[in-house]
Amino acid sequence: MADLEVQYFLGANSPSGFYSLYDQLLPRAQARALYILKGGPGCGKSTLMRTVSRQLTQAGLEAEYILCSGDPQSLDAVLFPQLGAALVDGTAPHVVEPKYPGVVDRYVDLGSSYDLAGLRSRREEIMAAMDGYKSFYPRAYRCLGAAASITEDARSALLTEELSQRMARRAAGILSREIRPRRGVEPGQVKQRFLGAVSCQGTLCLYDTALAQCGKIYELADRYSLAHPLLSHLLAGAVRAGYDVVACPDPMAPDRLAHLLIPQLSLAFLSSDPAHPFPGEPFRRLRLDAMADQDLLRRLRPRLRFTRKVSDALMEEAVACMAQAKETHDALEQLYNPFVDFDQVNASARAIAEELMEDAKRLPTP
Repeated sequence: MADLEVQYFLGANSPSGFYSLYDQLLPRAQARALYILKGGPGCGKSTLMRTVSRQLTQAGLEAEYILCSGDPQSLDAVLFPQLGAALVDGTAPHVVEPKYPGVVDRYVDLGSSYDLAGLRSRREEIMAAMDGYKSFYPRAYRCLGAAASITEDARSALLTEELSQRMARRAAGILSREIRPRRGVEPGQVKQRFLGAVSCQGTLCLYDTALAQCGKIYELADRYSLAHPLLSHLLAGAVRAGYDVVACPDPMAPDRLAHLLIPQLSLAFLSSDPAHPFPGEPFRRLRLDAMADQDLLRRLRPRLRFTRKVSDALMEEAVACMAQAKETHDALEQLYNPFVDFDQVNASARAIAEELMEDAKRLPTP
């Protein structure tokens, strides 16, 4: 577990457009420092974050990486929990602005590293690439919206009151076995993170993040996205018992839970489906489809097959649009890169790393 990185998403390409959880990155009232990176394409935001995180992790500090939901190869933020500090790309679509300027939040202007005269010489190419990049996402979101609409029709048909009650009883049994109340403590805190994403690489689930923090895994085999009622009961019980939890919404339905992690208990509840099988042997596997009304499931089977076929086609088209956006964005960055002073970017990275290392020296010795 120790060799695995903790990686999440804080944004989702959802049926209603980009859905942001960036306000969940770092509670500002308890934070020591939030570095908000500003600047356009190719100016080194992701590179700066990786440079700083490499230096701090080599010094033994923990890091939580926030990946870009459009392009998971790119980094949108990095959090250092022991320091109460983070760096974040504060540009659209996940705009982040200061709440306590100078006290907690500070801007890092990487746009100042641009050679403006050089960029103006490529004006027409840059503007065409920028407009082209942005044009792919509206179609992707329309496809996601259509896919969500047709799958919700199937899910709601299967999620009967009887099934909800059955899952509530199953959750109560799990809570009594696994989540014993902690005496004399306040209710736990809820942190929201996306464990999955719809991206240019397809639909992803970062199961390794759960494995990096939790040794006991309940796999929820869930072909029809039925897990939310079960996970809601488990979340409420864990918080009531005094445990902090990581609540992971479904990127295709951000108002519903898809996964739940309780790192203090080394315990996680992870949804899987045929497209995203859990990679390993769980402690226990719960087949949520088997908990549904089997007569109803048989009657609905032709409808469910049709729904899956159409939904898969729509999702494939959405991913293709995001892949085209990624290709165009890569070309845009290549236009910008020759006109970026990376020595200045590296100097900013060194300065931030030195500040955070000084903070680390003030941490209590374990």
